[in-house]
Amino acid sequence: MKSRGIAISMVYPIMKTLVHKGYEAELFCRAASFDYSLLQDVEARIDGKELERLMLEAAAYTNDDYFGLSQGGMMEFADMGVLGYVMLHSKTISDALSAYRRYNDILCSGINLDWDVRGDEASIRLFTQHEGSLSRHCVEDMAHSLYRLMAKLGNRPISLRAVHFAHDAPADVEPYVRTFGVVPRFGERSTRLLLDKDALNHPVLYADSKLLALFETIVQDTLSGWEREGAYAERVVEWFRTCMPAYFPTLRQTADSFGTSTRTLQNKLKEENTSYVELTTRVRKELAIGYLKKREFSVGDIAYALHFSEPSAFQSAFKKWTGQTPGQYRAYARTEASIR
Repeated sequence: MKSRGIAISMVYPIMKTLVHKGYEAELFCRAASFDYSLLQDVEARIDGKELERLMLEAAAYTNDDYFGLSQGGMMEFADMGVLGYVMLHSKTISDALSAYRRYNDILCSGINLDWDVRGDEASIRLFTQHEGSLSRHCVEDMAHSLYRLMAKLGNRPISLRAVHFAHDAPADVEPYVRTFGVVPRFGERSTRLLLDKDALNHPVLYADSKLLALFETIVQDTLSGWEREGAYAERVVEWFRTCMPAYFPTLRQTADSFGTSTRTLQNKLKEENTSYVELTTRVRKELAIGYLKKREFSVGDIAYALHFSEPSAFQSAFKKWTGQTPGQYRAYARTEASIR
C-alpha cells in the first residue's frame, strides 16, 4: 500500500499522555499551533515531521524530557485497533511481531520493525518508514511500547540483554534503567532491543486461533477498503469496519470521528439514500455472512466479534436480515459450495 503519510490516530497517544499528566489536550493543541479539529477526522494524515514536532512540543509543554518513555508505558493493545487484536490472538510473540510488521500500514505509525537471530540472541530493530528521522521521543515511545507489550503477550517478564539507540544520550540515564532494566547504549547505528531468542517463542497467553483468523479477515477487509475511494457513506462503512473489532460505534462517536454533528452526519447519509442504522446493519450482515462461510467460527465467536450481547441476539438479527438462522445459512452455503 502506498504511504499517504502518518494516520492522525498516531497523535491520539500524545493527547492521552497529556491528559494522564493533568493537561487539557485542546489547550495544548492551541499552544502548539496544531489544528485540534484534525483529531476528529479519521481520514486525516500528517507527515512524519509534524508528528515529530508535536512530540517535541508535548515534551516541552509538560517539562518532561522523557515524554516518549512515559507515553510508551501507557500503550495498550486496544490503542492499536484491529492490529492489536491480531497480535493478542497470535500463537507466539514472534507471530505477533510478524503481524505488526505485515499489517503496519493499518497504523501508518512511521516506525516498523524487523529482527534477526544470531546464536542464542535475537535483535529487534526499529526503523522509520519515511524520509528523515523521528525525534528520540517517538523512538523511545515505540521501544518502550514494544518491550512492554511483548511482556504482556507472554504474561511473563522479558529480560533485555541490551538496548541500543541511534540518538545521543540525555543527561540522566536512570529513567531508562527503570524502564528497561539495563543502561542503554546511545549513538549506535540503529535502535534495537537485544534479548534471548527463546523469548520470541513464548506462547501468547490468551491466543485463540479462531479469533485470530476472524480478526485477520477484518484487517484484510480494512486494508482493501482503504485502497478504494468512495462516497461519504462508503467512508463511514470503512470507519465501522475499523472500529468493529474493538467496539460497536455509536452515532455520536461516528459523528465525532468525522468532525461533524450527528444531525449533519445523518443529513449527509440521507442525501445518499442511507442512514447510520442501515450502514451499521450492512457492515454487521456482510461480516456475519463472510464468517459463517468459514467452518472454524462458531455462532458464539461471530456474535462476540460483532458485539452482540449474546448469541441469541445475533441469531435473531441474522434471521431478520436474511430470513434464515445462522445455522440454516451455514448449511445452505456449504451445500452451494459442494455443488460448485
